[in-house]
Amino acid sequence: MSQELWKTNRWFVSPWNFADGVRAEFKFPSQVKIHDVTLRDGEQQTGVMFNKDEKIRIAEALAEAGVHRIEAGMPVVSPSDAAAIKEIVKRNLGPQIFAFSRCMVDDVKRAVDCGVSGVVMEVPSSQHIIKYAYQWPLEKAVALSIESTAYAHEQGLEVVFFPIDFTRADIDWVLDLITRVGNEGHMDALVLVDTFGVASPHAMQYLVRKVRARIDKRLEAHFHMDFGMGVANTIMALAEGVEVIHSTVLGIGERAGNTPMEETVMALLTMYGIDVGLKYDKLYDLAHLVSDLSGHPIAKNRPVVGDALFQIESGIIASWFLNCGAVDPTELFPYRWDVVGQAPAKIVMGKGSGLDSVKAWLKNIGVQASEEEVTKVLAAVKDFSLREKRLLTEEEFRSVVGATLPGKARVASTA
Repeated sequence: MSQELWKTNRWFVSPWNFADGVRAEFKFPSQVKIHDVTLRDGEQQTGVMFNKDEKIRIAEALAEAGVHRIEAGMPVVSPSDAAAIKEIVKRNLGPQIFAFSRCMVDDVKRAVDCGVSGVVMEVPSSQHIIKYAYQWPLEKAVALSIESTAYAHEQGLEVVFFPIDFTRADIDWVLDLITRVGNEGHMDALVLVDTFGVASPHAMQYLVRKVRARIDKRLEAHFHMDFGMGVANTIMALAEGVEVIHSTVLGIGERAGNTPMEETVMALLTMYGIDVGLKYDKLYDLAHLVSDLSGHPIAKNRPVVGDALFQIESGIIASWFLNCGAVDPTELFPYRWDVVGQAPAKIVMGKGSGLDSVKAWLKNIGVQASEEEVTKVLAAVKDFSLREKRLLTEEEFRSVVGATLPGKARVASTA
């Protein structure tokens, strides 16, 4: 095992992640890239709408965080979307800028007009969704794909083929379709698309191996979170040689959303030793920017970017933190707060607090108290928190101390 990978001064994860028996069959690529789809698939979440200026702000933040590729939108959706893509391209932010289009020549023309360097081209790929949702003859999907991908290539675009509902398709039929597109049209890369988030991690491993046996192109992973499998499926696909992650900030997207970027890249960094090259300390601010602009709230306990991750209420954990937090906070947290741009860990006051928590807060406000007095304050804190069903502010704690220890009320209120 490689101790320096699982235990550093920034994180502390399981040593078994790096056991030889675990890693023996990994086929991770030499470089993993992030293809961010927040501005396109993320906006497909119900009620999420970004205007032109908001899209530009998010694109700038994505670039600042080091994202490799940005899918800036689908030009055919609206003039505003097209204008935003053009402006993002014009600003030359650093990442490659892609557009998203249907496998239709007119869609590709709109992408070309926006000045993007690449295009992600979607086509239905399961026989049942072609028949029932699109109501097309099966051959139409093939013909449109060949014509439009060839045209995109002729226009100098990087062509990423995006077969919708890949994971519910007949494997031989869809691979035949993809092979024809590659041979008769053009395809620089193929996206493994789990449109409805219905593949298990073990099925994903099987799928990647089946595809790699037939398709000699760069593979990319675009998975949804309907069963919460997006992160696990993405990492499983990467371990089989897939090179590009399609993800969104906060996992926003259609229905249950897309694979969340923050959780995926942090899992890769800490549990697999794979640095995708992002500025990880930008993740918190990036997530909160997208939250503010999308109106999508961030759960306090959300991995990586939730505001409660480094708050300590439990009495026993507060005692641990006071004992060893200053020496090595990764004894209590899987990674340090500053790795992802969070504020430092702190002890908060509530129903779950313990004696050591109260002692620490009393010290902060300059109040000395006996063990008996600390116990009384703790009981009063618990009563207040349970009654109000929330944590206490510092001012409320001062008031509780003043009411519980009348002789020290003045010190509590003025310290």
